[in-house]
Amino acid sequence: MKIEILKKIRISIHSKVGILFFATLLLLYLDNPKHPFKADDKGWNEEGVQKVVNANNQFAFELYGELNKLEEGNIFFSPFSIFSAMAMTYEGARGKTAEEIKSVFYFPSKIILRRNFARIYNLINEREQEQELKITNALWVQKNYYLLKDYIQTVERYYGGKAQNVDFVNETEKTRQIINKFIEDKTNNRIRDLIPKGVLNALTRLVLTNAIYFKGVWMWQFDPENTTKMPFRVNPEKVVEVWMMYMKPEKARFNYAKFENLQILELPYKGNKISMLILLPKKSIKDIEPLTIEKLNEWKEKMRETKLDEIYIPKFEFTKKYFLKESLKAMGMPTAFSLKADFTGMTGNKELYISSVIHQAYIKVDEKGTEAAGATAVVMELKALMPGKIFKADHPFIFIIQDKETGNILFMGKVTNPSV
Repeated sequence: MKIEILKKIRISIHSKVGILFFATLLLLYLDNPKHPFKADDKGWNEEGVQKVVNANNQFAFELYGELNKLEEGNIFFSPFSIFSAMAMTYEGARGKTAEEIKSVFYFPSKIILRRNFARIYNLINEREQEQELKITNALWVQKNYYLLKDYIQTVERYYGGKAQNVDFVNETEKTRQIINKFIEDKTNNRIRDLIPKGVLNALTRLVLTNAIYFKGVWMWQFDPENTTKMPFRVNPEKVVEVWMMYMKPEKARFNYAKFENLQILELPYKGNKISMLILLPKKSIKDIEPLTIEKLNEWKEKMRETKLDEIYIPKFEFTKKYFLKESLKAMGMPTAFSLKADFTGMTGNKELYISSVIHQAYIKVDEKGTEAAGATAVVMELKALMPGKIFKADHPFIFIIQDKETGNILFMGKVTNPSV
């Protein structure tokens, strides 16, 4: 079945101006009130939402473990962005391919996944205005390429993933730029060049993308006048100088817990719907690893509202990019990347496989709050071819940006060197 989008619009995209114009038209189409992004969450329930949240969070910790094996420096990613893109991909998988993807991402049954993912998707995009939090899914399909009607309708209905025709065969580079520009616009220009040159080619038939953007203001902001340069211990042999934010809370109370080898602090954003958890080990992150969702839940249960004497948090800003093919294969889903891949739920045949899964994430933490963005692209090709209550994060720590209502982990990272 041919996907017909923007039938009456005929434009030339043989220039950068044309590419920007075409991308703008797509944005206008997708944001048009006549084409609302509200997903069909009829039949959702709290238990189902929790199952989807638990699946995402379990995947988050396991992927963190994989990335931690490869990365000695800073880590940052959006598990929910990857989870979202792969949920759309999973809808088209069958047989062993589907079983492996389901196992890695802990997806519940599709009837539970669909309606409750839709609920989470709607809640994110219907957030009150205390902070910005948006998620966008999309399918980019080779023009004249056949995708099953049921697949297209399912992705749009439950995941908000609109399908757009592009031309990977004849306009590979321009198509790459169109998709990247779309992601850039949806992440407030924070995720740029998500898909590098050379990833797409004439065999590419489908790219599934997710973009998530968050900008939140601290409920209790840090005074910039109190920010000073201080030492940050990267490891026992290396110390760097960073800009350290400082707060001496007077009326504020924070959720906090202190253990023998760990302090946990929760910093809420305005509106108290989203918060950042900071896991600060006494000496080394290795002392609290491996991280598990069970450990986190146990620690969170012991957190209490506490009057802290002082809080020190470094300012930091960085972007990370991951090509996740090998990590996902190692986690248990090799078939999707092989010639044995079965995505007959998309096309009715076995001609597609995943050639790349690319994820990019951006984080900025300063005195006002936090800005974070993440984007994921699944590319599919044709086959064959201390003393007192002081919280001082002056050494490596882990942080999690979560939805307080559901516990859904939106972003997760590790800071080993804020000066990079």
